[in-house]
Amino acid sequence: MDEKKSYPFHELVFKKEWSYTTGAVMLAILSLALVTVTNQAWGVTGPLAVWGGKVLEFVGINADSWKGFNGSIARYDFFTNVPSITDVGIVFGALLATLLAAQFKIKKIKSRKNVYAAIVGGLLMGFGARLSAGCNIGAFFSGLPAFSLHGWVFWIAIFGGAAVGSKLLTKYFM
Repeated sequence: MDEKKSYPFHELVFKKEWSYTTGAVMLAILSLALVTVTNQAWGVTGPLAVWGGKVLEFVGINADSWKGFNGSIARYDFFTNVPSITDVGIVFGALLATLLAAQFKIKKIKSRKNVYAAIVGGLLMGFGARLSAGCNIGAFFSGLPAFSLHGWVFWIAIFGGAAVGSKLLTKYFM
């Protein structure tokens, strides 16, 4: 008997692509759970700045004295910092979801243009996140539910930026 066993729940949850509606509902539920458990709004980029400061401190640069850090590097403790643990959870959660869906692949880089686009895009996103003192998670998922004006302005700006970025990407990097 060489019949394959069928696992409908596994196929439905882990193999088939979720609809945007399902993804949005799950994201809202998980965001609400995070706020309920931690009593903090969802944020991502704050710890990344401190991690960068820790790297600078490791190589001998006293970043803790900079105005942007104000001594926060010395006071930082990974295990008590909820956003840091959340960031690590996001990375491992994405990896786990990819592995469970059997979608993990190491792909060959198509061209140098793709590498340049990724580097420029990453630098622009990082610069924008630090310049605005937040990221799309904090601005959108924390701002909109709180009915904050900045969340609604961000929502409009992100769609405009995505449209412009898509045009630039297809024109110059694809």
